[in-house]
Amino acid sequence: MSETRKPGGRSARRGGPLLRCRDSELESAMGSGTAGEPLPGLRVTVVREDGELAVVAVSGEIDLHTADTLRTALRELDAAGRHRLVVDFSEVTFCDATGLGALVVAHNRAAEQGGAVRLAGLRPAQRRLLHISGLHRVLTLHGSVADAVAQVGPSATKAFP
Repeated sequence: MSETRKPGGRSARRGGPLLRCRDSELESAMGSGTAGEPLPGLRVTVVREDGELAVVAVSGEIDLHTADTLRTALRELDAAGRHRLVVDFSEVTFCDATGLGALVVAHNRAAEQGGAVRLAGLRPAQRRLLHISGLHRVLTLHGSVADAVAQVGPSATKAFP
């Protein structure tokens, strides 16, 4: 399909400017922090494991650069038989579509084994994003980790601090 150009580099088919960039240009445009500082990282810590339950504390920013860290951690828990995941978002400062994708993948894997992913401690902006995207219907949202663990089942609540 050929594309005609309007003055100013706009595409007649799409109506917007055409953008071209190589990976190195993308990295330059996104930057790596100020004065050579690295991008903010992501920390994923397994706080508790009990049977099929795992409670995972996540802190930092979940974006294109860090979503694989979350995806890998949740995949490893699933491989270890932890299909009921409670993910504590209280220390997550930002989450974009790649982070949501990692959560959906984890939910789908868990659901295949009769489990689920529950999110706790979400900030108002994160709750709004999940409602706008419709993911609040897939990922159960809780105010606190204790509430989420209580909903998992009686065997999961024993000895929870």
